[in-house]
Amino acid sequence: MSKVLVVTSGKGGVGKTTSTAAIGAALASSGSKVAVVDFDVGLRNLDLVMGAERRVVFDLISVVQGSAKLAQALIRDKRVDNLSLLAASQTRDKDALTEDGVARVIEELREKFDWVICDSPAGIERGAQLAMRHADVAVVVTNPEVSSVRDSDRIIGLLDSKTEKAEKGERVEKHLLLTRYDPARAARGDMLAIDDVLEILSIPLVGIIPESQEVLRASNVGSPVTLNNPLSAPARAYMDVARRLNGEKIEMAVPTERKTFLDKLFGRRAA
Repeated sequence: MSKVLVVTSGKGGVGKTTSTAAIGAALASSGSKVAVVDFDVGLRNLDLVMGAERRVVFDLISVVQGSAKLAQALIRDKRVDNLSLLAASQTRDKDALTEDGVARVIEELREKFDWVICDSPAGIERGAQLAMRHADVAVVVTNPEVSSVRDSDRIIGLLDSKTEKAEKGERVEKHLLLTRYDPARAARGDMLAIDDVLEILSIPLVGIIPESQEVLRASNVGSPVTLNNPLSAPARAYMDVARRLNGEKIEMAVPTERKTFLDKLFGRRAA
């Protein structure tokens, strides 16, 4: 049975698009048929992160408005055969998305894919609400900082009130993804502790993605980090997220501060 997953947050810049690409590639690499859909109409960054910006001919708006068929707009990934992208439009605004059109596209995607992953725009406006409208599962992305966590709390409220499932008296399955976690800063009290974030948001934790230059490097070369450097810490964390979403029970790994040989040497001398 196919699932529609929305990757969402209230605050911009927390890593939704990076996470959509990484999780989508990880699920596809494990054998699932996956479509990632960019709902950020007017900005369109998912195609850049996926390395497909020069291959976009038709987009989500084209399919929603009937000027192109879904098969024409879907871009198959060159690295993983069962991973496809439906890009957003860069020249239209979110008003071009209609509820009926989005519902039709999502239903058609359900028939073709195991996972339909919707990359939501930040905030609580129309585009974000349409991205989450048909979700079975939500990954709420947040950084361990007060403003990001507060905005995520608002998004959780929308998931419980503005989705099809909510209107039927059902609940969207919600998961928290903590990104850009830095154990050294957390130890100094420069960012919220993991337990504090969990206490505020009260939804299950699906993964902790450590702060890493590997994420930026992967984005810059147009490749999900799970494909660009599968052995890196963020890639391994995202792959664990994909396995948890598929129902596997995996122990949660909390990133720890890595110390170099010199750090350890001087630490011992100081002691």
